Amino acid sequence: MAVRIRMKRMGRRHRPFFRICATDARRPRDGRVLEVLGTYDPMVPDTDARVVWNLERLQYWLSVGAQPTEKVKVLIKKYGPNGTHLEQQKEALERLAEKRRRQPVQILPKKKPSASQSEEESENSEDNN
Repeated sequence: MAVRIRMKRMGRRHRPFFRICATDARRPRDGRVLEVLGTYDPMVPDTDARVVWNLERLQYWLSVGAQPTEKVKVLIKKYGPNGTHLEQQKEALERLAEKRRRQPVQILPKKKPSASQSEEESENSEDNN
C-alpha cells in the first residue's frame, strides 16, 4: 500500500483548517485516514505557529516510507524533526498560548428592543388602560 502524508481540509468556507494525515494514496483528499499526524491552520497570524506536529508519529511514518506531498514536504523541512525554524516555532507557540490565556471571555449583551417593538408595546399598554 502506497502511503502519502497529506493535508485533509476541515473548517468551513473562507476559514480553512487542515489536518496533516497519513493516508492511502488511492483514497480521496478528505477520505478515511490511517493516522492524524498534526494540524495546519493558515489563519493564524504568526506564520511559525501555524503547524503543530506529533513528531514521534511523523518520524515513524517517514521511516516506513510514507511520501509527503509538496506542501507537507515544505512544512516538514521547516518544522519537522530536524526543521530549520524550530526555535521560531517554539517561541511563536508560546506567544500564541500566552495571548489565548490573557484573552477574556466575551459575554454577548442582551438584545435591546428595536424602536418598532417599543412603539408596539407602548400602544398595547395604552390600549389596556
